[in-house]
Amino acid sequence: MEDKHYIFGPVPSRRLGFSLGVDIIPFKICSLNCIYCQLGPTPETTLERREYIQIDTVLRELEEILKKPGRIDYITLSGSGEPTLNSRIGDLIPAIKKITKIPVALLTNGTTLIQAEVREALHELDLVVPSLDAGTEEVYQVINRPVTGLNLEGLTRGIMEFTAGFPGQVWLEVMLLKGINDFDDELKAIARRISVIRPDKVQLNTVARPPAESDANPLNSEEMTRARSILQARLGNLPVEIVAGFSGKREGVMDKDISTDILTYLERRPATLADLSATFGLHRNEIVKYLGHLLDEGLIKEGYRGDIKYFLHNKV
Repeated sequence: MEDKHYIFGPVPSRRLGFSLGVDIIPFKICSLNCIYCQLGPTPETTLERREYIQIDTVLRELEEILKKPGRIDYITLSGSGEPTLNSRIGDLIPAIKKITKIPVALLTNGTTLIQAEVREALHELDLVVPSLDAGTEEVYQVINRPVTGLNLEGLTRGIMEFTAGFPGQVWLEVMLLKGINDFDDELKAIARRISVIRPDKVQLNTVARPPAESDANPLNSEEMTRARSILQARLGNLPVEIVAGFSGKREGVMDKDISTDILTYLERRPATLADLSATFGLHRNEIVKYLGHLLDEGLIKEGYRGDIKYFLHNKV
C-alpha cells in the first residue's frame, strides 16, 4: 500500500465531486478548535504562519499523482489543519497552476483572511470555501473555540474583504449543530453577516461522524430544510443550498478491502484515528471516510479512555 505523505484521495466530496487533497499543514495546526472537527480536538491553537511543510516536496508528490489516470474534479488545499497557516501557500498555488489545468480550491476556516498578505496569496485560486458557523460572538466561542485574539467581527470582516476583491468563486459554508446554532435568532444573526460578506452562494452542512465533541450533533433533513428557509428568506436571490450526500459512485474510491481490513483490525483491538492512519498508511482524512461508513452501518462504535477517542468493533 503506497503511503503518500501530503496528497490524499481522490476522495468523494459532497461539494467538489472527486477531490484530490493537498495537505500542507502538520496534524491539527489550526487557529480553531471546532467542536465538530472530524479529526478531533486541536491540542493547541495558533496563528503562527510559517513553512510548516516544504512546498517543493508537496509539488513533487503532486506531479507524480497527476501522472496516473483517474478522475479529479478539484485539487483541494485542505487536510490536517488550517492551510493558510503555511506561509508559502502563495507560492504553491501558482506552481500548481503551472502543472495542471484542474481547478484549485481551498477549504479554510477564514480566520487569516483579515491579513492582507493572505488575501493576496490566494488570488489565483479558482474557488475558496470559508466557514461561518455563528452569528453571535457567544456561539462563535462555543462552536469554534478560537485562539486568543480572534473574534467573530474580525472573521466576518476578513471574509468580506477577501470576497470583495477575489476574482474566483466564494462558497460560504455554514455548519449547523443541533441545539447550538439552529435556533431562529442565531440563524437570523448568521444571515445578517452573510449579507455583509456577499459570497457567490451559501452551503449548509451539518456535523459528520465522528466529531471532536459528543455535543456536536447533526440536524435531520427537516431541520436543515427549516434552517435553509429562514436564511433564504433573508438573503433574497443569494443561493442557499443544503449540501447533499455525494451522488457519484463511491466504489471507485472506497476500497472494500481496506474497509474489511479496518473492521478486522478493530475486532482484535480498539484503535485511535492516528493508530489506523499509521497502520494502513493512509491520510487521516481518508481513514475518516471509512470510519464514517462503518459507523453508519453499525459495524463499529466509538469509545473514550479519558479524553482520547477510540474506535471499536461493535461486537466488542
